[in-house]
Amino acid sequence: MILGGAQENTLLTCEGLTQRGHQVTLITGPALGPEGQLLQRARSGGYTVIELKQLRRPINPVRDIICYYQLKKLLRKIKPDMVHTHSAKAGILGRWAAAAVRNQQADSCCPIVEKFQQAQATCTAKQRIVHTIHGLAFHPYQSNMLNRFYIALEKNASKHTDAFISVAQAMTQQALAVGIGRPEQFTKVFSGLETQNYLEPPTPQRIAELRQQWNIPPDAVVITKVARLFDLKGHEYVIESAKSLSPKHKNVYWVFIGDGILRRKLEQQIAASGLKNRFRFLGLVAPQRIGESLNASDIVLHCSLREGLARVLSQALLCGKPVVSFDVDGAREVVLDGQTGFLIPPKDINSLTKALEKLIDDPRLRRRLGSAGKELCQMQFDHKLMVERIEQVYNHL
Repeated sequence: MILGGAQENTLLTCEGLTQRGHQVTLITGPALGPEGQLLQRARSGGYTVIELKQLRRPINPVRDIICYYQLKKLLRKIKPDMVHTHSAKAGILGRWAAAAVRNQQADSCCPIVEKFQQAQATCTAKQRIVHTIHGLAFHPYQSNMLNRFYIALEKNASKHTDAFISVAQAMTQQALAVGIGRPEQFTKVFSGLETQNYLEPPTPQRIAELRQQWNIPPDAVVITKVARLFDLKGHEYVIESAKSLSPKHKNVYWVFIGDGILRRKLEQQIAASGLKNRFRFLGLVAPQRIGESLNASDIVLHCSLREGLARVLSQALLCGKPVVSFDVDGAREVVLDGQTGFLIPPKDINSLTKALEKLIDDPRLRRRLGSAGKELCQMQFDHKLMVERIEQVYNHL
């Protein structure tokens, strides 16, 4: 439960299902790393939270085997009607454990004789397994061998999955293309947000205060990127485009929101480019404060090379801010090129620079694209709608 899109989605789902009368248990690993955490909020959400110390992101055979058996033990105790897994690592271990428990329950409570086969099928059907795809573990930026390994794991886990929820249609298409699941198993449900945090802009005075805190002039054009400072998040492309833009546009500043292992490296890259006075690192910003930071910006960037459907895109559009995004995964489902922002090829610094320059030079274009994006997103990304649609998937099963 670090700060991240999949984690916020899971948190809002647990809270929403609890409010709708369901008995919810969240099983999660420790919130390790510099990104910040959501575990404290989860513990105050009115549902049970169980933290497994062995459930961690890196693959570790010994730790993962221990975690698998811990999950089986917990699921036998909880006896859930629905097991809903999120993200790749927890998705694999959680579905394997749930399937093992489901099969054991079927074998133990139903006689293995022909006259009771129907009863056995009914017993087996009691517990259902759902998996949400926030992003897929295989992608073009790692080795073919590793991709084949991850695809094999996902295909195996899909045999035990009754339904998939995709945060973007692109995730469904990519999964089906490699033989994960069947088309009828997939439902697209956009990752919900607490939209009031974005739709209700802060006062002009508050925006002025924020810019003062950032040491940015009140009349500057502010370009903001929200992402962990990690590999494949694309901060280096932002810096490269800034090299071209900064000499011509003295009133433009760049803001990085988020933290991570690459912070020092990025700071050094910026300093070496002579851009130290034009970039601001805000570090961790609480999720409920992201909206006011985006509202205090003029343009929002998304330069990650892989992301199911980055939450910052819908967050920015809900704030009425135009976005410039690499055309990866589900980005094109909300970034309508020339209508709510600009889509550009991944790693294309020249196109990135040109798109930003259009927006820097034309405030009316920024307002037009931002307004269209706000209208597009304000109904589709409400977290209550997300929970309602997830509950519909449960009821269908």
